[in-house]
Amino acid sequence: MFPQSRHSGSSHLPQQLKFTTSDSCDRIKDEFQLLQAQYHSLKLECDKLASEKSEMQRHYVMYYEMSYGLNIEMHKQAEIVKRLNGICAQVLPYLSQEHQQQVLGAIERAKQVTAPELNSIIRQLQAHQLSQLQALALPLTPLPVGLQPPSLPAVGGSGLLSLSALGAQAHLAKEEKNGHDTEAHAEDDGDKSD
Repeated sequence: MFPQSRHSGSSHLPQQLKFTTSDSCDRIKDEFQLLQAQYHSLKLECDKLASEKSEMQRHYVMYYEMSYGLNIEMHKQAEIVKRLNGICAQVLPYLSQEHQQQVLGAIERAKQVTAPELNSIIRQLQAHQLSQLQALALPLTPLPVGLQPPSLPAVGGSGLLSLSALGAQAHLAKEEKNGHDTEAHAEDDGDKSD
């Protein structure tokens, strides 16, 4: 009886193993494909995040350079103010008593700058820089009929960011102008060689 049950069990077991092995292989294959798809989507997301990171680093460097430049400019202006204040203090004793009082009053008024005055000064600077940029952006050669000269975008708001935007536009306009100059010189050189 014992050998018979072993024989009957062993004949049933290989069919079950084949079914189970094939089914397991299919499941493993499906899981592998699912993991491969997840890996692919994660790789795409990782690449996207890496490009965003490099873009953010580029912006960080640009803003750091702007901040550093503004910091240097602020210290430079503070040093200029200190030196001019020293010059005023040296010259003041040579003035008559009446003029000394006028100069001291003018110095005190100059030290009391208000926020609206600063905004007005910033707007004047923006308007001046924008007019300079538009003068730089004029084409050097006449445009064909139907083409318009490139216009600069309007800069809204006030403050350091709009000033930095104007500075960046001025830099681009200078580079564009330099590019036109080198092209013109290259054409002139080509005409001379003919």
